[in-house]
Amino acid sequence: MKSCVFLAVLLLTVWTAVQAETVTHVTRRLTACQTNGTQAERDYELDDDEKFHIDFDKKEAVPRIPDFAKFWVPPPGAPAQAETDRQTCIHNVAVAAQCHEYPTEEQDPPRVTLFHENDLELGKPNTLICFITDFHPAAIKVTWTKNTLPVTEGVTLTQYYSNKDFTLNMFSYLSFTPELGDVYSCQVQHSALPETLTTFWEPDVQTDSDVGETAYCAVGLTLGLLGVAVGTFFLIKGNKCN
Repeated sequence: MKSCVFLAVLLLTVWTAVQAETVTHVTRRLTACQTNGTQAERDYELDDDEKFHIDFDKKEAVPRIPDFAKFWVPPPGAPAQAETDRQTCIHNVAVAAQCHEYPTEEQDPPRVTLFHENDLELGKPNTLICFITDFHPAAIKVTWTKNTLPVTEGVTLTQYYSNKDFTLNMFSYLSFTPELGDVYSCQVQHSALPETLTTFWEPDVQTDSDVGETAYCAVGLTLGLLGVAVGTFFLIKGNKCN
């Protein structure tokens, strides 16, 4: 059965005055679904960042950052309302897809950026972040490897975040401890890509031996330049004496 993604977006713009200047904030409620019922999503966003989303399996609201839960309280009955909207979304997608004779979905390939969260120190736990952006449709697969071997432990994946053009963004996190010689990769599979998109990362940290070698080379270079200067001085002085 063909499936079609439907995004229902409610935009609410809130104006607040700060130091006599008008500041605009955008809150957004996003409902996404497919006709087959998979990958349904309900997000509440503020300025392109998630406040919380609905876990349809647990029927509860999950804050993006737990410490922010006391500031952003989900509306009463949010999980029940999200389930109602999900069913409405599925129904509307089926009707719209049939009316438009199941049009081909637009294909936008993802772009990937891979970086570490905290300052890099060998042997100190850190987090690799794989930022996948500007893709459509929603179906996507993200995997990690360490030294070409698959990694599943310590991996988390966020909800979809929508752009103004209705392409999507997503973050995947990998908890790891950097060591010299290790090579990690974030691999992304998507229908708009001709093949798996693989982005590599490896620690680039200067060790004590590297510092010693650099200092040794610097001292050697300095002494060499000093020798050239002294030699040039005596050569010029000798020529004047002659």
